[in-house]
Amino acid sequence: MTGAQRDVRLNALTAWLGSVLPAPMASIAPASSDASFRRYFRVTLSEPSVVRDRAERASTLIAMDAPPSQEDCRPYVAVAKLLASAGVHAPAILAADFERGFLLTTDLGTRMYLDALDDESAPRLYREACAALVRWQLASREDALPPYDQALLRRELDLFRDWYVAKHLGVTLSERQRAALEAAFELILANNLAQPRVFVHRDYHSRNLMLTEPNPGVVDFQDAVFGPVTYDLVSLLRDAYIEWDEERQLDWAARYWEQARAACLPVAPDFAAFWRDFEWMGVQRQLKVLGIFARLYYRDGKAAYLDDMPRVLAYLRGACARYGALAPLASLIDELEDRAPIGVAAL
Repeated sequence: MTGAQRDVRLNALTAWLGSVLPAPMASIAPASSDASFRRYFRVTLSEPSVVRDRAERASTLIAMDAPPSQEDCRPYVAVAKLLASAGVHAPAILAADFERGFLLTTDLGTRMYLDALDDESAPRLYREACAALVRWQLASREDALPPYDQALLRRELDLFRDWYVAKHLGVTLSERQRAALEAAFELILANNLAQPRVFVHRDYHSRNLMLTEPNPGVVDFQDAVFGPVTYDLVSLLRDAYIEWDEERQLDWAARYWEQARAACLPVAPDFAAFWRDFEWMGVQRQLKVLGIFARLYYRDGKAAYLDDMPRVLAYLRGACARYGALAPLASLIDELEDRAPIGVAAL
């Protein structure tokens, strides 16, 4: 989309807001960046106003611009309702124009988890994030969201081959390398598809969790699916944007697992088995994220994501080093990255 096209859409959005806002608009400004074609704007009202049937008064709201040719607002609205029904704090939908791709929602503020996480705050913030995750998963039902099925999981894995390997590394895989990667994909998919299924946010991490009351506020949920029970926990604890030592990851994962078992969620009855599923799900996500970050740079010109690739690659290499079945993938990564081989445990 050209700058002129974006200006036309902003003018149309501003005109639409004039007909749906609860008070006159004092200003409108960009609210956040996004890895998609969506844009978010913070709308400041001329005076705090009651937002429809909600008890609180608001001085700012969020307007979303989602070009219909590239984005669809309907999944966002549907998932927002599911989150609210589950007792998770998500933006409330105040007005929608699906044909033009405009939404007006409540504002969850400006402070992301990423801005607030440190050694002191992390235990409380992750505890609250895990509690919200359990509530979200408890609301699961199979017919409410698209399935995180083999086809979708596989398309995500292919991003690693097509964008990270071919485009970012500039490598054309040999027949042997292609076979090794394909065999690894099959093993990863077999694990992922064997896991019990629940609601999956699909990007449950420090940039999509906001400091709010109640905490956390959850955003960027429009791609939610029905899929593996460990996926959102992997997104949270093996975050592409902030890293914690494995001892803390284990502790927080165990605390989640205990809550999930107490709530009768379908997690493995043995924590070691749950942790293995967590790591294998992580391998799928990390391969996907490397592909997405490469695509964001080479296709969309968003270079900032390149800085986070080493962290994601470290997660991937660490998990591959712990499972003998992933040894061929570990070796392939060594070849592709032109690094010394890493030790692989025979698990």
